[in-house]
Amino acid sequence: MKIDIDRYKEIIDTLSRNRSRTLLTGFGIFWGIFMLLIMLGGGDGLKKMLGENFAGFASNSIIIGTNNTSKPYGGFKRDRYWLMDASDVHAIKTMVPEADVVTMVEAQWGGSFAYDDRTYSGLLKGLTPEYTHVESPKIMFGRWINDVDCGQERKVCVLGKRVWENLFPGGEDPTGKYIKVKDLYFQVIGVDSRAGGININGSPAESVIIPYQLMDRIYNKGGKFDIICMTLKEGADSDAAQDKVRALLAKRHTIAPDDKQAVMMFDTQKIFSIVDNLFKGVNILVILVGLGTLLAGAIGVSNIMMVTVKERTTEIGIRRAIGATPKMILSQIITESIGLTILAGIFGILFSVLILGGAGNIVSHLPGAEGPVSFQIGFWTGILVLLLLVVLGVLAGLAPALRAMEIKPVDAMRDE
Repeated sequence: MKIDIDRYKEIIDTLSRNRSRTLLTGFGIFWGIFMLLIMLGGGDGLKKMLGENFAGFASNSIIIGTNNTSKPYGGFKRDRYWLMDASDVHAIKTMVPEADVVTMVEAQWGGSFAYDDRTYSGLLKGLTPEYTHVESPKIMFGRWINDVDCGQERKVCVLGKRVWENLFPGGEDPTGKYIKVKDLYFQVIGVDSRAGGININGSPAESVIIPYQLMDRIYNKGGKFDIICMTLKEGADSDAAQDKVRALLAKRHTIAPDDKQAVMMFDTQKIFSIVDNLFKGVNILVILVGLGTLLAGAIGVSNIMMVTVKERTTEIGIRRAIGATPKMILSQIITESIGLTILAGIFGILFSVLILGGAGNIVSHLPGAEGPVSFQIGFWTGILVLLLLVVLGVLAGLAPALRAMEIKPVDAMRDE
């Protein structure tokens, strides 16, 4: 039997060209899946990190602060500094119907805390039990301050996470022990392990919390403070509540009603809304970019399958001659297309999961990280991506399959 060497070389060259095109097209699908999942996983991880920073903080709260006046009013010159007192808290509770919880905040910077031979410089805060409605503590040991502590002005305190870690580096339960705050000793009744992303007069992790009434007496504040925290009732209009509070405080302290500098307002509801809308926009952008990349990869698959069909004209014609139905030819081409997209997509999924896992591990060990960080895609996201790959495979193989169905055995033999 005579072997046609040139014919076999031609077949090998064709297979080689197809393999190169197939690898290139597969890489397009792989890269599209990889970029889509990296952006989805990374964006979801960042959203979770931000959510953890805001965790426990009431999203319907308003922070009210005092500042120098910007206008002369009522016989007073501009640049006058003013402070609030307990009567302002009562007035807001009774005269602003949108208000739910209203409480004061007092802080003393540069506090020096000591236990045995260990010291830590942080923030001393005076709070009330109601403050937990504004910023929920995450109690690791013990408890939070209560009404009895405030009413009796007990010398008790709750330690922030970093204060506890520095004064008690062994991770022991400090409740019942005494720490020194300047020249006074306070009994530890709890540890708040929350880090906190929204800081009111300083980070909770670096704070020591004592009853507000005790702090007012120790530092001789005279019942004056510069911050009030207020939460709103469900469905309340935030802007209307701010206008009423500003008008009320302006009237009580002889401030120009339109002096927004003197009565500062920080609306957390708007901050949460901005962040939420930002991530929604990022997610839409990620999906559009990822789908665009995948569509380009699908077009590449369609092109390579079209070239494959053209180069396999003789094979397809012979199969038709020996009884293969158009449905069988259609099934074969689409199956090959689906197989190519799924194989490349699975590699893209696995590689993106590895990269996201490594990124999360690195970020978790960075200085200042408050815990493990997860940059990963969800299980159902992976399933949805696989289904999307199947759909793309069918669409990419449809045109080449229809082209293959049109091949007639006589035309294939003539080409041969």
